[in-house]
Amino acid sequence: MSFFSEFKEFAVKGNVVDMAVGLVIGAAFGKIVSSLVANVIMPPLGLVIGRVSFSKLALQIGSSPDGKPVMLEYGLFIQTIFDFILIALAIFFVIKLINRLKRTPVPAPAVPPPPTKSEALLGEIRDLLAKR
Repeated sequence: MSFFSEFKEFAVKGNVVDMAVGLVIGAAFGKIVSSLVANVIMPPLGLVIGRVSFSKLALQIGSSPDGKPVMLEYGLFIQTIFDFILIALAIFFVIKLINRLKRTPVPAPAVPPPPTKSEALLGEIRDLLAKR
């Protein structure tokens, strides 16, 4: 089997294609969540806290040789943490839903079949012998 045919077999397997689709959808979902955090969640939160724009929260920790300030942008870090928490929650709920759908119902306990005629007769004989 040649290298090309082995690679082709690997690349067209269902798992590899599913993984690629998942990565593309995940990247798009990440952008949506980032926009949700930056444009919908953080502005009202900053307003409630005291008219703070989280994306502009920073500390100047020095200057570069060309005179530009070197900033520690902790506000963007806070936004990224919110992004992560929302993405993690969304993934958790999706996996929880998938696991719930995958669960197989517990089968009812099997009812033993009624005894055959010969078994019933043998049981009667046993009971009669036990009485003697």
